[in-house]
Amino acid sequence: QVQLVESGGGLVQAGGSLRLSCAASGSTASVINIGWYRQAPGKQRELVASITSGGRTNYADSVKGRFTISRDNAKNTVYLQMASLKAEDTAAYSCFCKTFWATEYWGQGTQVTVSS
Repeated sequence: QVQLVESGGGLVQAGGSLRLSCAASGSTASVINIGWYRQAPGKQRELVASITSGGRTNYADSVKGRFTISRDNAKNTVYLQMASLKAEDTAAYSCFCKTFWATEYWGQGTQVTVSS
């Protein structure tokens, strides 16, 4: 099993920056992909960004050029650096990972609120 704990959410003004962290523990060697989803009230869940064990990244079109996902393998932590935040980035952000057994794990989520 893999446990994921997010941190770093909060309230920020439009145009500001925020960094989310997702610390993984447990069977982290089995993780092949890890990243972030978000869901705003009344909207579908959206994949924001992900990074594979090989370092390949994937971003939603809505965040390309503004968000950067990275990982620190020594700390088993993934980061989502968010810049030029917009009101439409307001959502609950959840860290997820997928293992090579095709099992998915989720964190509890962290709220990001961008005030305009």
